[in-house]
Amino acid sequence: MAFNKVEYIWMNGKMAKWDEAKIHVLSHVIHYGSSIFEGQRCYKTAKGPACFRLTEHIDRLWDSCKIYRMEIPFTKKQIFDAVLELIAINKLDECYVRPLVYRGYDSLGVDPRGCPIDVAIACWVWGKYLGPEALENGVKVCVSSWNRNAPNTTPTMAKSGANYMNGQLIKMEAIARGCAEGIGLDIYGHVSEGSAQNIFIVSNGVLVTPPFSASILPGITRRTIIKLAEDMGIKVIEENIPREALYIADEVFFTGSAAEITPVAEIDGIQIGNGRRGEMTERIQKRFFDILEGRAEDIYGWLTYVPRR
Repeated sequence: MAFNKVEYIWMNGKMAKWDEAKIHVLSHVIHYGSSIFEGQRCYKTAKGPACFRLTEHIDRLWDSCKIYRMEIPFTKKQIFDAVLELIAINKLDECYVRPLVYRGYDSLGVDPRGCPIDVAIACWVWGKYLGPEALENGVKVCVSSWNRNAPNTTPTMAKSGANYMNGQLIKMEAIARGCAEGIGLDIYGHVSEGSAQNIFIVSNGVLVTPPFSASILPGITRRTIIKLAEDMGIKVIEENIPREALYIADEVFFTGSAAEITPVAEIDGIQIGNGRRGEMTERIQKRFFDILEGRAEDIYGWLTYVPRR
């Protein structure tokens, strides 16, 4: 993915030009992966750009930092306002937003406590993560030989940069095998998640997704899908999913801020359902995008509109 550069990135309370937003090569984060981040989207609507569940993303940023003993030197409101200001000053109608908290330049011991906690927020235009056609046609996927993190090793409930080294292995292996994405299993062989997405299966009219104990990130899009499905009268179960359940599912789809709702057409060479987006996936997709793109009333209060400058 090549960046669609914008003019400004927010860094520690100030706007920096895109090409000037730099850190020292000896910053702790570069050597030890000591970063926490969020990924969220701002959607184009008839009433202007609107951030999806901005408060919840900021809350998760704080939760992740708490797990890693990182005290953010700004308030939640300051970060909330900074996101809106950044989108406005860059004059974007829609974009992807990346808040980042990281341990900066001071020392390089494993003990990070002497390093400053720095904060940056970037935004840029980013299309459909797995391609626009994937939302309808689905993607080809494989189960990875790399397992997701074991419990009590590195916390998967924290959205830390270090965790995504595991996701990189899953993703690169999938691409090497001719697939768009990979699925990681937990150490017990249960379905966990994709390289950077939560996963759902549809079986006999029921929506099933792995629980937090399967080494998943508590996805905000995942939470959104569960709420929408329940309000649409669809039964949702959070339980361990054996690998073979993927192959015989009626439908499978990924969820995430980047992936949004992306159906899976094939896993390990086995066609899933009709080999493209299924009926339930399409229904949930439609409801999801109708709210986020302003075609349906936002009865949940999920959208925060960017003030016009």
